[in-house]
Amino acid sequence: MNKRENTYTSIRYTAVCLITLLFGVSAFADHHESDSEEAAANKGLVLVAGATGRTGRETVNELLSNGYKVRAFVRNIDSAREKLSADIEFAEGDVRDRESIDAALDGVSAVVSTIGSGRGDPGNGPEFVDYGGVKNLVEGAADAGAAQFVLVSSRGVTQVDQRLNKMFNNILIWKYLGEEAVRNNGIAYTVVRPGGLSDEAGGEHAFDFQQGDAEAEGRIARADVARVVVAALSMPEARGKTFEVVSGEGPAPASLRDQFAALKAD
Repeated sequence: MNKRENTYTSIRYTAVCLITLLFGVSAFADHHESDSEEAAANKGLVLVAGATGRTGRETVNELLSNGYKVRAFVRNIDSAREKLSADIEFAEGDVRDRESIDAALDGVSAVVSTIGSGRGDPGNGPEFVDYGGVKNLVEGAADAGAAQFVLVSSRGVTQVDQRLNKMFNNILIWKYLGEEAVRNNGIAYTVVRPGGLSDEAGGEHAFDFQQGDAEAEGRIARADVARVVVAALSMPEARGKTFEVVSGEGPAPASLRDQFAALKAD
């Protein structure tokens, strides 16, 4: 083989190697893009109880924007479809009816409760919803093998003389008992106690996390409560913890991981 042939062979070999490398990199990139999409799709199915309420709707939207699949647990599916995204599943039932809860839990990896009692109907009062309903939900979630339970409760639940108790049939006392049902169940959990709720846009303020349920003022957008709830599903640092949260000073943080990590476990 002469010098010219050697040179040609060398160039050809180099070209083949480059082509192989380029196609390999492209395939690698495509594979990882596919993996990323698959990871988003495999975040799991989350059952949201109280999905048609104002905080519930924000939670559903936040879950969807973070790649979760959502099943809304609602009393009336036709009515719920008018308020919620078409990109979710629906399960009809009532948190006071354990059998309907069990039927809604098939394939669910986590449960979020944003339920709250109504007014006017004694059977829909705090004892049967904020306590009994939460107890039914968490027991059903545990029995179904769900990995996590996130409860949206309220600041002030340990303050017996809080005016809301006098106004609404001891609502905060029953909410606290609902929290206890969650904490004592054995399932991985997070209990979020927001301050006064508003319908303002989220993402505009920092988060002020507190513990101890001290008497204090403070408000937070429902959309920001939803962000806390959904972040708690993906961050182990939030598990086994109960905390209050209101809007803080400064811009919204990129991540809540450090703030979750700084909280004391129950």
